[in-house]
Amino acid sequence: MNFPLSSKALSGVLIALLFFDAVSSFAGAVMAIFFNGAGVPLEVLAGTWFQSSFLVLGLILGIILGGTHTVAAIAMLTQRRWALLASAVAGFAMLIWNFTELAIIGYSWLQSVYFGFGALELILVLAVLGIAPAIVSPRQGRAALVNGAS
Repeated sequence: MNFPLSSKALSGVLIALLFFDAVSSFAGAVMAIFFNGAGVPLEVLAGTWFQSSFLVLGLILGIILGGTHTVAAIAMLTQRRWALLASAVAGFAMLIWNFTELAIIGYSWLQSVYFGFGALELILVLAVLGIAPAIVSPRQGRAALVNGAS
């Protein structure tokens, strides 16, 4: 997959963000599984399917979230045809994880940070695709607006 020259820098930012989120997800999974939630009291899981331990949540975090981000980052690096689709899936997975975590344990400032990372992944996918041309190239975006394209 050959990316337009104007999107190479954005692709690099997207790859870095995907790898960061993958490593962060794996670290969170280790903390959840081996350190019993890493300071999050088990009481926050009362009344949920996960009430007895953080094991299942840690496995979901590591395998699903960390896995999708790793696959997407590697696909972007190797320029697979489906790389941007995988990146969008990873971005949506991050948003879904944050919404679910918010519903289960309540608000934490980290959720805002990682929600922002997931949203940024989706914005970068749109920018690399050229759907958000003003992000890729301000001149391109201005020309599209002047010519009536949206």
